[in-house]
Amino acid sequence: MTNHAADQANKPSPTRLTQAERTALSDERMLETVIKLIIERGTEKTTLKEVGELAGYSRGLAGYRFGSKQGLFSFVVRAISDKWLLELKKVTEGKFGIDAINSATDAHYRFCLNAPDHVRAFYILWFESISPGSEAKDVIAAVHQRRQRDVIKWIERGIEAGAIHARVNVEAIATQFCSALVGIVYHWLVNPDSIDEIEELHKGLKRTMGTVLIPITSPECIN
Repeated sequence: MTNHAADQANKPSPTRLTQAERTALSDERMLETVIKLIIERGTEKTTLKEVGELAGYSRGLAGYRFGSKQGLFSFVVRAISDKWLLELKKVTEGKFGIDAINSATDAHYRFCLNAPDHVRAFYILWFESISPGSEAKDVIAAVHQRRQRDVIKWIERGIEAGAIHARVNVEAIATQFCSALVGIVYHWLVNPDSIDEIEELHKGLKRTMGTVLIPITSPECIN
C-alpha cells in the first residue's frame, strides 16, 4: 500500500448527519431565506417554491414541510420568538422588578441592532397577523401573552421583595411596557435609518418604567 493510500485508509470518515440534524439544518436555511424574502419583497411576493430553491433544496420542500405560506410564516414567528426568549431568559436570570425590565429593554435594543432582519420580519408578520384568515394570529397572540406574563412575574417578584410598592397596577404596567416595545419597533419599521433614535426610545422606556414602578419607600402609588 502506498503512503497516500495508507493515509486515505486511516483518514476518519465524515460524520453523517442524523435525520433530526438534517431537518434542523434545512429549517435554519429556510428560515434565513424566508426572512430575506420578506424584507426584500414583502409577504405577498414570498413563495414556498422560492424559499425551497433559494435555501438550496427542492422547490417542493417548503410546501411539504410547512403546508402553506401561512404555515411557513407561523414557523418564522415561532423560530424568531424562540431565539428572543432564549436571550431574554439569559439576561433576566435571577433578576426581578425594574432590574429585570431594564435588562429586557436593553436586550430588545441589542436584538434590533444585531439581528435587524429577524426583528423586521417578525414584526411585519406581527402586524399582518390582524388580517382575516391569518394562521399566525394565534401564534402571535401566544407570544404576546407570554411576554406580558414574564413582565407581570418580574413586577410581582419586585413587590414580594419589597422593592416595588404593593399598590401598583401590575397588569396595566405590564401591558404598557409590552405595548411600548411594539410601538418602538413600529416607529423603526417606518423610519429604518433611525437606529440612534430607537436607542433613545428604549432609554426613555426604562425611565418611564422607573417612574411608574414606585419604590416601597415612596408615599405615592398607581391606582
